Amino acid sequence: MISVVLKPQREKSLLRRHPWVFSGAIAKIHGSPQPGETVDIVASDGKWCGSGAFSPHSQITVRIWTFDRDEEVSPSLFRSRLQRAVKSRLHLLEKYATNACRLVNSESDFLPGLIVDQYSDFLVCQFLSAGAEYWKQTIVGQLSALIPNKGIYERSDVNAREKEGLPEHTGLLCGQEPPELVEIREGLNRFLVDIRYGHKTGFYLDQRDNRTIVTEYAGNSEILNCFSYTGGFAVAALKGGSAGITNIDSSADALKIGLQNIILNGLDDAKVINMEGDVFTVMRQYRDSNRRFDSIILDPPKFAASRGQLMRACRGYKDINLLAIKLLRPGGILFTFSCSGLVDKDLFQKIVADAALDAGRESQIIRWLHQATDHPTSLNFPEGSYLKGLLCRVW
Repeated sequence: MISVVLKPQREKSLLRRHPWVFSGAIAKIHGSPQPGETVDIVASDGKWCGSGAFSPHSQITVRIWTFDRDEEVSPSLFRSRLQRAVKSRLHLLEKYATNACRLVNSESDFLPGLIVDQYSDFLVCQFLSAGAEYWKQTIVGQLSALIPNKGIYERSDVNAREKEGLPEHTGLLCGQEPPELVEIREGLNRFLVDIRYGHKTGFYLDQRDNRTIVTEYAGNSEILNCFSYTGGFAVAALKGGSAGITNIDSSADALKIGLQNIILNGLDDAKVINMEGDVFTVMRQYRDSNRRFDSIILDPPKFAASRGQLMRACRGYKDINLLAIKLLRPGGILFTFSCSGLVDKDLFQKIVADAALDAGRESQIIRWLHQATDHPTSLNFPEGSYLKGLLCRVW
């Protein structure tokens, strides 16, 4: 039997059904499992704890597929998990009047390391772990049978693959090659998505609910949209009656698609200013020139990919929030986000509070903001709540 034996008392997290086994918890390994191969996890007293995918190159050495000893890790397990995940989203597609949705959300859908996003007639997958990679062909075949689509595309070009000892990989898995841009709908809004080269799988589906909130607060305000990417928040703001919006992004290609999205939605592109450049640099220029805004949106990329980067990330979040707070007119609105899972909710609030304190401004939390409902979090996997945001009023 291929198995991983834990050190004494190290099975506690598994008894709480947390799906990770770290290398430091392992006493010994029976057999010679290959990357992605299924192993049993056994406590020091011999008690069976679960079955999972072995990853010798990662600090997370095993990711659990099942805690049920009678459940075999086989194609039928993946079929049932995929069916359950997709079925749980069907009402969301109707509720949000959308054809773009996260169908599988990795550990939180009990399929560790697997992301599946739908953009109209195309599916985009990320295989982020050795186990997901090992079962790739099975998963792709079952997705093809389960969800009508024109093509399935892979976007496994992320740093997480390196930690698993896997090379980055992108390309067509089956069906038709996707067009340069895929048009999706989100309620009354339309967006063009670059699923081959865009950020993540092409679009920030996790910000869907927050785009609606931006629309609610945009009325006749002058808005600064930082890390604007392809303008999801810009479209939402102009739909809400914004008097004008300035987008800042380092990617000229993203800004170009963002302008196309403004036009696609029949909005006035004369209200849009696009600034290609480093957000921190441009914001400092605005601060020094006494430029002010009614609302500011901060949606930066992940600043902390590992614990070793956490302190640097905290400084980055504080710096950018300090700049934003100084640029807001009294009574202004701040939408500020962090997608760094290592920066938890309490720490993020403290960072923003410290920034307001250093800026000499009073601020109130109007509401907390979260990832969209098609990005659920397993109760036993709090790390799945990676996106957190604050809607604040600054005086």
